[in-house]
Amino acid sequence: MHILTFDIEEWFHILDNPGTAVEHQWDSYEYRLEKNCETIISLLDKHGLKATFFVLGWVARKFPGIVSRICDLGHEIGTHSDLHQLVYNQSWGEFAADLEASVRSIEDVTGTKVRSYRAPGFSVKGDLVAFHDALTNCGIDTDCSIFPSRRAHGGLPGFPSTHPCLLRRAGCDIREFPVSSASVFGKRMIYSGGGYFRLAPYWVIRRLSSSSDYVMTYFHPRDFDAGQPVLPGLSPLRRFKSYYGLRQSRQKLDRWLSDTRMTSLADAVAEIDWKNAPVIALDDPLAKSRFTPATTNRR
Repeated sequence: MHILTFDIEEWFHILDNPGTAVEHQWDSYEYRLEKNCETIISLLDKHGLKATFFVLGWVARKFPGIVSRICDLGHEIGTHSDLHQLVYNQSWGEFAADLEASVRSIEDVTGTKVRSYRAPGFSVKGDLVAFHDALTNCGIDTDCSIFPSRRAHGGLPGFPSTHPCLLRRAGCDIREFPVSSASVFGKRMIYSGGGYFRLAPYWVIRRLSSSSDYVMTYFHPRDFDAGQPVLPGLSPLRRFKSYYGLRQSRQKLDRWLSDTRMTSLADAVAEIDWKNAPVIALDDPLAKSRFTPATTNRR
């Protein structure tokens, strides 16, 4: 299955950038989200597709009209946190409060229960027990936050599954959809979202995705906005990663949607036989020892 998801945030929500790190700074930048979301909606309408949109609670409060529109068109709405903060920079109490605020804000707009979550920057590095508890306490039963390799903003390179699985704790399951990857010359390669998608040639994306039975995509409205300003203060490498390939990205996605059957997260959940899915027992010390995170959350 090829799962189509979008993280709904503004163009300036680039992580680890001091100039856009906290909410009070955001009003100094122009808003481009509504226009960029319409680009996504038009593509989905063209191909007759439904997708999953992970929305910031801040977006639900700032742009309730676009969130309502996405929901009314029949797309699934999940949460992408409230204020787009890295998970590992928060205490678990702060994380839980941010998650609760996001769920409340989104549900106030859509009138539907939020059941899925994705962490900003896939920034889940450490204690999956506390992470699991925070999600279940908010009624989240499906997660797309695990990046099963090393990366700048997180990563669990020891995570034992590269396909959908169950995170089980105290008899309660969360359906986990890790980021997908492909083996290229013996190394794991990410290609299905964000900067990776913009950097990779289309023929590589098409070949890798067609040979895989599981692909998790993740795009942002800014990935298709060639006219967005360049944020000040970015290093040359960060600027390259954030802005390369913007002129071709919409056409590249349009072509991929034509060539590949895509589905929403909710539809993928319904297709999977969860009784036979791999189970990761978070209460088992031996299972937890297999993870090798770079760091853990501050308490």
